[in-house]
Formats: sequence, C-alpha cells, structure tokens
Amino acid sequence: MRFALLTGAAIGAVIGLTIEVIDSSRPVVQAANPETYRQLNLFGEIFDRVKESYVSETADQELIKAAINGMLSELDPHSAYLDAKSFEDMRVNTKGEFGGLGIEVGMENGFVKVIAPIDDTPAARAGIQSGDLITKLDDEEVLGLTLSDAVDRMRGKVGTDIVITVKRKGVAEPFDVTITRDVIQIRPVRSRAEDDVAYVRITSFNENTYDDLEKAIAGLKTNIGSDKVAGYVLDLRNNPGGLLNQAVMVSDAFLDRGEIVSTKGREDESEIRFTAENGDLTEGKPVIVLVNGGSASASEIVAGALQDHGRALILGTKSFGKGSVQTIIPIGNEGALKLTTALYYTPEGRSIQASGIIPDVEVPQGRFEAADGQSGGAEASLRGRIDNPEGQNSDGTKSDDNAENNPEDYQLQYALNLLRGLSKLQ
Repeated sequence: MRFALLTGAAIGAVIGLTIEVIDSSRPVVQAANPETYRQLNLFGEIFDRVKESYVSETADQELIKAAINGMLSELDPHSAYLDAKSFEDMRVNTKGEFGGLGIEVGMENGFVKVIAPIDDTPAARAGIQSGDLITKLDDEEVLGLTLSDAVDRMRGKVGTDIVITVKRKGVAEPFDVTITRDVIQIRPVRSRAEDDVAYVRITSFNENTYDDLEKAIAGLKTNIGSDKVAGYVLDLRNNPGGLLNQAVMVSDAFLDRGEIVSTKGREDESEIRFTAENGDLTEGKPVIVLVNGGSASASEIVAGALQDHGRALILGTKSFGKGSVQTIIPIGNEGALKLTTALYYTPEGRSIQASGIIPDVEVPQGRFEAADGQSGGAEASLRGRIDNPEGQNSDGTKSDDNAENNPEDYQLQYALNLLRGLSKLQ
C-alpha cells in the first residue's frame, strides 16, 4: 500500500517527486556475488580501524550514518537517509505548517542553495532569493555539513534570530542577513481579480491546495462575474513542489479528460498513470501558466499536463527540471530511506528530468532584473543529478527569472495582455 507525495520540505529537503511506501516489508533481492561480500568486509575493516585509531573517539551511530549518507549521495542529489527527526519533519511539512525560516533548500558544491523562498515567511521578508548560496550559519562555515545538519541549525525556537551569510550572483562580496525564526504557515493559494482576468497563484502543493484552489476560483467567478471572466492566469513561479495527488487534482481542475502524468521505473510493473476526470472548473476559459527556474516538480507536472493537452499557454522562463521520483521506505521503527526509483513523464511521454518545461512564450522578467544576474539554478546544474533519458539535458544556464516579489511584474503584465487577446479571439 502506498501513497504519493512530491515533497518539497521547506527548509529541509531537496524538492522532488516522492512515493511513500506504507508497507515496509523488505523486497526480494538477488544474492550478492562474492565481490560484494569482499567489499563489505573492506568496509568493516575500515570501520574498525577508524574506531581504533582515529585521533578522537567516534560514535558508531554517527560513523554508520555518515557511511550511509555517503553511499546515497553518490547516487543522485535526491536520495538520502532520513533519521527519525527528518522523517517526522517531512511528514509535518506536507501538512502546511511548521517552524523555520521558510525556504526550500538543496546542496550545491558544499553550500546550502536556496531553491525558492516561500511567500510571506521570514526568509522572503528578509529578501532571500532563489539561487542564493548560504555559506555560513551564525558565522560557522556550512562547508562540511550535510544538508540535514544545516537544516537542523537553521531550525530553532520561534522568535530567535539566526544570521546567515549569503553569496549572491552579481554581488561581489557575501553579506549577512539576520532572520527571526517563526512558525511557517503555508497559504498555498492566493487569488485576486485583475479587472476581467482571474489571477491565481499557487505557492506550494500541500494537503489544502486543491480545496483552496476550488474556493479561489468560485470566489473569483462571483467577484468578476462568471460570464465576464476573460480567462485565468495560474502563477506557478518559484513553486518548488509538494504532494503528487494535489498536482494531479490541480491539473484535473483545468482538464476534462486525458492523461495527466505517468511514472516509469526500472521494472515494467512500476509504471503508474494518472488521468483526468470530467469537469473543468474554469469552464474552458483561456489559461496562461507562469513558470520560471524556481518552478519544480509538482509545478512542472501541472505545467506539462496543461501544455501537452493544449489547455494552457506556458509563459515565462524554463522551469527547474526536477523529474525524478523518490520512494520513502520506512527503515526499522524510526527513520526512512528516500531513494530515487523512477522518472515522471508528461502526457506526451516527455521526461523533463534535467531539461525542464520550455515555455510556449519565453518572457524574461525584465531588463531591470537581468542586471542583477540572479539565477535560481536548475536540476541540470546539481552535482550527481540523473541525466534526461531522452538526451535533452540543459547546460544548466537559464534566463533571469526571480519574479514574484518584483515591484514591476513584467511577466504577469505580458500574460494579462495576452490572455485578454486570446479571450477576444475565442
């Protein structure tokens, strides 16, 4: 028995499509060959030598945990061991409320990399941007820490401060930012009327996203007038992911039929397909989806599904390119193994792993931002990432697209004007 998640644990885990396995019974595997046993004996010998001769006393648990993390980190950036605390944090984060700073993070070259700040959180209010590298925490170097260790240090008692040192592309010297920890409550959906256009922004895919989207659309129809709505702008910029079932339901909200997403692993029986049910909440009105380099995982599922079905125009800059599936396997009575087991595909069979969703209309955020040289990075730039199986990997570069909190939102204005034109044509 299993259920699917696209976890993007804020201040915790690298974004990614995840399937949590509820049945933790061990799979049947082939017996190891003699060489495998020889290598395991080598590991045991090194373990004993470290215990016996290392300059300071070491704890068995910490050595084994480090060995496990080292093995998994060599596979790809998204496979990891979750200890009891990290496992519980992952579960809490998908509920939409947790403590911390309010940033989605990964690791790059030994530093903590900001995938995206979450709206209306301490990090966002402090000006943290997608693509920032965190090099120090309270004046302590991040180099040498695991992602889990760094996250633990960023967490803390609500109301306490942490000083993070940020290296930002386009800024000559690293600088310090003081952030006050707070309880992070995620409002996954925000909406407003832009005259005759219904604007809906989804900041994350948690347990409340679809219900909030349904309420937002109903409210906008009442506010604007159902027959007067010219169309919908669905803003997925800097949305780093969340629950898979919510991504499927959000896609279904704009579709009447057809496949939404599929996953394929090493075994043929691992293929899973999700399809839309009848009923388009927007009643066939034109839709434009905004994406950028901070749009990842669940966001890319929605954008890819609507793009392949011709249901929406995708506007903005190329998305992050997180198209791999992680399975959460409970280990023992406490922790869990997060292991990459499959890739996901759009309805037309496209893998976006390390390639991303290419917009139908490419619109950088604006020249005023290009001068800053901001870059949120991409899956293709991550060390050890899985290559696209169709050979469509990006070179890791992308247009400037840190969009959401700019005083002049060029991409949104472009989308509004285009949508009104499409409405008149329709």
